[in-house]
Amino acid sequence: MNAADLCYMPATELAARYRDRSISPVEVVDAVLRRIETLDPRLNALVFPLADEARAQARQAEQAIMRGDVLGAMHGIPLTIKDTQHLAGHPTQIGSPSRKGLVSTFTAPQAQRMIDAGAIVIGKTTTPEFGWKGVSESPLTGITHNPWKQGMNAGASSAGAAVAAAAGYAPLNQGGDGAGSIRMPAHFSGVYGLKPTYGRVPNYPPPASDHTVHNGPLTRTVADSALMLKIMAGPHPWDMHSLESPPADYTGRLHEPLGMPKIAFSADLGHARVDPEVAEIVAAAVKRFEQDLKLPVTQITPDWGPRGPELIRYFWPAHFTQYAALLERSPGQMDQGLAACIREGLETRVSEYVQKRIAKQDYCLAIHRSFEDWDFLLTPAVSVAAFPADRLQPAHWPQHDWDWIMWAEFSYPFNMSGNPAASIPCGFTKDGLPVGLQIVGRRFDDLGVLKLSALFEAAQPWADRRPPLD
Repeated sequence: MNAADLCYMPATELAARYRDRSISPVEVVDAVLRRIETLDPRLNALVFPLADEARAQARQAEQAIMRGDVLGAMHGIPLTIKDTQHLAGHPTQIGSPSRKGLVSTFTAPQAQRMIDAGAIVIGKTTTPEFGWKGVSESPLTGITHNPWKQGMNAGASSAGAAVAAAAGYAPLNQGGDGAGSIRMPAHFSGVYGLKPTYGRVPNYPPPASDHTVHNGPLTRTVADSALMLKIMAGPHPWDMHSLESPPADYTGRLHEPLGMPKIAFSADLGHARVDPEVAEIVAAAVKRFEQDLKLPVTQITPDWGPRGPELIRYFWPAHFTQYAALLERSPGQMDQGLAACIREGLETRVSEYVQKRIAKQDYCLAIHRSFEDWDFLLTPAVSVAAFPADRLQPAHWPQHDWDWIMWAEFSYPFNMSGNPAASIPCGFTKDGLPVGLQIVGRRFDDLGVLKLSALFEAAQPWADRRPPLD
């Protein structure tokens, strides 16, 4: 087995190979860290590599195996943490020059749970400034490059995590999603990304975004995401919105029969523009459900869809006014698109906000009512394939000083409504760039989304296809 094969081995297989002692955490972590040293000067996915700590933890993990200790579900497995999540003793900069060097005094609950399960954190991954946009660039860390083509966008605020998954840095990668920031990077980088039901994974500190930020996994296989979610999920006293129910046995139940679910497909949600090549690839993937999996799919145009654009373009700038003080404190250092977004948000009036929030609640109710008729909804994950990362919009799309959402209309509805949703690789463009299919489930049915994803993964595998990096 060569070093690249070791780095691309799924976490579920690593766990089994550790237990039969055919490979060790030391050789895996060494291979991963050598790969990062070679590739990350090109990709720029890690803002803080933690090589010395990771090697020390790998030695301890190997000793525990040799002693015959009881092992955690993630024992010795490499993990990355997004640089919006706190790790005690390490900086949490969230892509902003205003936070450069600020060191965390605590570890976020979801990260702590994975560490307690034995995972080895190899580094923190890059993010746009305060996670504000769907493009993999920040004024602090520069461009995080798409692993399939240098200089191209790797997606939204969890881009570093998706690149780490695609490039073989780690099988397990933590991400966050406030309007698509797990699913969009998964789409652009050709990996699997799951946004769980809101509250499934505890979040601390809570962001000022009106219950839209979800945390979840980015991996190369569905089974690895199931493993991550099982460990990350569950109630926590620091997050009053965390769900009281303990996580399901996502790994043990992943391949249980799904029956004959009612599946709908919407190509545009009744309003979204989609590039023709992306639309064609997604449509072919939807046919797989019918032809290969023998699961009927009904094409629909949801009546709630066209109500989304006005809502997201109101709330997105309004919520980013939490950083308004930085406009005066460090105006030249801030991402200029974020600055424009904040300035628009400063025009928000409280009375108007309350009325818009009522409209948002009605919108979310309409989404949930539509899921009384359907178990799952399929859509494109994103309207475009990767484009140059020094732009907010592809050159052939309308231009705006902050509105990148025009090419990402499929993801934010389910941040507002809290439904579980995943982006699963479903094909490549003629230029060799990945495309993702979105699978949305009923609220609380994270297991169903994982099961349907696993069925599609078996019908159209992707994990053996790697970016041209080696």
